[in-house]
Amino acid sequence: MDGSGPFSCPICLELLREPVTLPCGHNFCLFCLGALWPHRGAGGAGGPGGTERCPLCQEPFPDGLQLRKNHTLSELLQLRQGSGPGPGPGPASTPPAPAPAPAPETATPSAPPSAPEPSAPSAPESWPPGEEPVRCDACPEGAALPAALSCLSCLASFCPAHLGPHERSPALRGHRLVPPLRRLEESLCPRHLRPLERYCRAERVCLCEACAAQEHRGHELVPLEQERALQEAEQPKVLSAVEDRMDELGAGIAQSRRTVALIKSAAVAERERVSRLFAEAAAVLQGFQTEVLGFIDEGEATMLGRSQGDLRRQEEQRSRLSRARHNLSQVPEADSVSFLQELLALRLALEEGCGPGPGPPRELSFTKSSQAVRAVQAVLASACSSQWEQLRGLGSDEDGLQKPGTEADAESQDPDSTNNLESEAPRDYFLKFAYIVDLDSDTADKFLQLFGTKGVKRVLCPINYPESPTRFTHCEQVLGEGALDRGTYYWEVEIIEGWVSVGVMAEDFSPQEPYDRGRLGRNAHSCCLQWNGRSFSVWFHGQEAPLPHPFSPTVGICLEYADRALAFYTVRDGKMSLLRRLRASRARWSGTPASPVDPFQSRLDSHFAGLFTRRLKPAFFLESVDAHLQIGPLKKSCISALKRR
Repeated sequence: MDGSGPFSCPICLELLREPVTLPCGHNFCLFCLGALWPHRGAGGAGGPGGTERCPLCQEPFPDGLQLRKNHTLSELLQLRQGSGPGPGPGPASTPPAPAPAPAPETATPSAPPSAPEPSAPSAPESWPPGEEPVRCDACPEGAALPAALSCLSCLASFCPAHLGPHERSPALRGHRLVPPLRRLEESLCPRHLRPLERYCRAERVCLCEACAAQEHRGHELVPLEQERALQEAEQPKVLSAVEDRMDELGAGIAQSRRTVALIKSAAVAERERVSRLFAEAAAVLQGFQTEVLGFIDEGEATMLGRSQGDLRRQEEQRSRLSRARHNLSQVPEADSVSFLQELLALRLALEEGCGPGPGPPRELSFTKSSQAVRAVQAVLASACSSQWEQLRGLGSDEDGLQKPGTEADAESQDPDSTNNLESEAPRDYFLKFAYIVDLDSDTADKFLQLFGTKGVKRVLCPINYPESPTRFTHCEQVLGEGALDRGTYYWEVEIIEGWVSVGVMAEDFSPQEPYDRGRLGRNAHSCCLQWNGRSFSVWFHGQEAPLPHPFSPTVGICLEYADRALAFYTVRDGKMSLLRRLRASRARWSGTPASPVDPFQSRLDSHFAGLFTRRLKPAFFLESVDAHLQIGPLKKSCISALKRR
């Protein structure tokens, strides 16, 4: 076996045999180190020869250093090999000091030393299939029999043959014998190196007698066997709770995976749509660039044709004048006829070009092209900056946010969307404003049990949640993570059982408010839709307005910051039915007598707009003891744009 690694001897480079640990922390085979320091026997006290040093780090050690076997490392090596230590190549290992072996004539009848049988001390059926039995520490290496018992005082395991001294010697009868243990060092107190025999119920730890007499004085201490019997009786209940929790975690994991898939799918679809729109925008800019460059080429050709024609005519006239002048200079003085003829030709050539020539154009018709492109660039940069701010949620409500029912994208324009939020509308329209709600465990009341971040149920026994300044203390309520402060948001809730209320609550509302003022919808800082087991109703500032609609397990909530409105819908078969849209009404004067005052609408007119001056969070109130709800998932096949502010 290749001994490379942390379990190899640096001297023989083989797997450690009878490992010893020096004070510097390095491990060696006992035989190898004994051969290197011949005057130190196995456990000897050293002798002459000077101060020895570690073969690796050369740290000196005193002459009185004794070499002792590292039992814990030896156990780890046995576990690493998967079975009891077998013989390996290299020098022979020093066997462990065996317990006093009984004489053959006094050996126990079940396992005589003269004829040891591996199956005698421990029947094969007493060990789980495939598991190696614990071996006797007193038997010779390579022929160790399965152990019958382990001694917590000797920290060794013995086969029936080597258990004789514990059965006969009065000094050893007080030792604690237990069924075979594979790692005896775990049964020792790490502080006092004494067996763990007591259990402290106050601190839930195993103790030795020294710990029990010192640090745990006055605590309720019981023997380990007694506590185990009690815990074994509780084991089925614990295992049942574990199974329930694993089922809950499995459901939460499945939900989280669906959410992850939903986000990825929506992101891929939106990425493809944005890429296509950018490609179309680039095609528009490319077309505009082609038209502008063509306009420049056309203006250049027109003006060049005119200017180049004038240039040719001027060059030809100059050439004629030059020739006529040259001819006149060549006429002899005695030739009067030729003189008159050439002078006339010169005058005619001069008169042909009379008048000023065309001047340079005052303005080139195509030089304004760059101004047009610069204007387009400025508009594009401004539009990109404005849209980016709106995308990040930084734009103003008045001029930046797109109002529901006025979708600018012709691809997703719904012909009947003029008043979508006021009447029945397709669910796909609302999914453009989908918002993922995760429950905030730091706000959950102690009588609410959360299932991941999507489910919550009211229970009878309080849950030991950690202390949190945002946790509700008098109302069985929980909030969603993240605060909403602008834009339009839509989420859905499944009412599984019981009486529940769903709505929004201001982020700065005190969770320590008493029950009558802290409940959802009973104050000016929250608003909700309530299902009381018989009918729906809406609550705000302690005022209730019943709704005549039948029960629907799926409820949609749409928060519209731009219009300062909160709408509740029932969701069935991809259709949305409006339950109630809460909004302060605009005062209008008419010549007709005043209609009867609606107390709920009057409360909305007075205080509802103030709710939108705060950052709001999705809120849930579970009123009955069996109340249970689940936050939707929104079907990814219907989502056209997933927005998370």
